Amino acid sequence: MAPGAVAAGRSLRPAAPHPARRAERGRPTRLVTGLRGRLPWPCEKGGADTGPSPVGRRKTGSKHHLICDGRATPLKVITTAANVNDVTQTLALVDGIPPVADRSGRPRRRPEALLGDKGYDSNPNRRELRKRRILPVISRKGAPNIQGMDKLRYVVEQTFALLHHFKRLAVRWERRTELHDAFVSLACRLICWRRLKKHNS
Repeated sequence: MAPGAVAAGRSLRPAAPHPARRAERGRPTRLVTGLRGRLPWPCEKGGADTGPSPVGRRKTGSKHHLICDGRATPLKVITTAANVNDVTQTLALVDGIPPVADRSGRPRRRPEALLGDKGYDSNPNRRELRKRRILPVISRKGAPNIQGMDKLRYVVEQTFALLHHFKRLAVRWERRTELHDAFVSLACRLICWRRLKKHNS
């Protein structure tokens, strides 16, 4: 009721016949239709695959790990928490490469060589790559970079720029990782389709 009405001496209206009960602690604060389609509760901050950001420890975030070919075409993208080390996703990226059709023969699933900077320096990963008949070309920590690595790294940065050009991926809004990964997959398909369209035109 407006304060002016009270000051004028008017009486207050009677209370509602069935006042709303006080919300119980621990109960959901949003209306939902069922468990399958329920919205995240306010207590579920961040969602899955989120962690402290290396830039700001007070904030949680996610991180994209990707592998691409020499033409900056994304082949596989993995979403993890922001504090996950890059080297832990090396083999998962390699094993997740889909079949790529060549001009002739069977579609290839594995590259001949894998290039990476010092962030991917790991002797166990090098052994696993050789078992997969992949030549690891990865700079070692404490040693000079492999010649030409800066130019090759620019290709990866270009792929990240293409991927994060989609504003939906630059900032993660989805709490469920599978929903975010669906948008990532759609973005990769759009990138490939645009390049194929440009090549054929």
